[in-house]
Amino acid sequence: MTSTAPDQQEPAFAQAPKTNSLAIVALASSFFIGVVGIVTGYIALGQIKARGESGRGIALAGVIIGWVQTAIVALVIVLIITFAATIGGLFAANNSASQPGSVGDSQTAAPLPTGQVGTADFDAGFLTVGTGPVTVDVYFDPMCPYCQQFEEANGPSLALAATNGAITLRLHSLTFLDRLSAGTDYSTRASSALTCEATLNPTSTLDYLAALFANQPAENSAGLSDDELVSLSTGSESIAECVADGEYATWSQANTEQATTGPIPGSDLPAISGTPTVLVDGVPYEGSLTDSVEFAQFVAAAFDR
Repeated sequence: MTSTAPDQQEPAFAQAPKTNSLAIVALASSFFIGVVGIVTGYIALGQIKARGESGRGIALAGVIIGWVQTAIVALVIVLIITFAATIGGLFAANNSASQPGSVGDSQTAAPLPTGQVGTADFDAGFLTVGTGPVTVDVYFDPMCPYCQQFEEANGPSLALAATNGAITLRLHSLTFLDRLSAGTDYSTRASSALTCEATLNPTSTLDYLAALFANQPAENSAGLSDDELVSLSTGSESIAECVADGEYATWSQANTEQATTGPIPGSDLPAISGTPTVLVDGVPYEGSLTDSVEFAQFVAAAFDR
């Protein structure tokens, strides 16, 4: 019998190729973290091809399951974001409609008042005090700090001239600074409250206007509450219900739209570009807001025109 050297012996059976370890990692991780399964699966496939290792099916399974897992997670995230956005929008809408002191849709959809009640001339779009030969129009926003400066310097003399019949004072309370009242529509509410006073307590119109500016809130604040606006009234008739209902909110906003888009009746101004804007017989006052002497001289000159 011929013997065979040990190094020439045939193996009793063929040795199976080694299973790639990353393929196993890919499959295991794909069930929990899809991205890890995808990345390790692709790496494992490259190693298997280069090294001749086994485990290609395991690696492919890791890649496929990883993609499925990733797609499911992405879909769930999209659904959560969509659901949260929908719920948030509904909550914001409900909160805005029910927030104390805000102007609701039912108010802004109310029909505009007509005729003249107290000092409110609804058809003309302003409050009017006095019947003098010279007409002074004051366009203001209750939250405008420059309007407060003008009122402090010139409000008393204008009130005196109007009540004495020297001038016709026409007040245009605008609402464009609602955007600076933390969502409470303060300018609209204050303008509506002023109109409530003008209709229910007409002789207190100018007193209420002075009180609004004496208690003017800062811009970017919520402004005075409805109860605080009511407390400024000095008239005998309560304005509480009128203020709570926002009875003249729509009218105030309509006046603002007309004033800011123009034209301005009786003036060469195409529209109101800011507040305060003061016209004396249609002529814009362009002097100092706080120089009462200069303004008085401007008004006095109108009597000579």
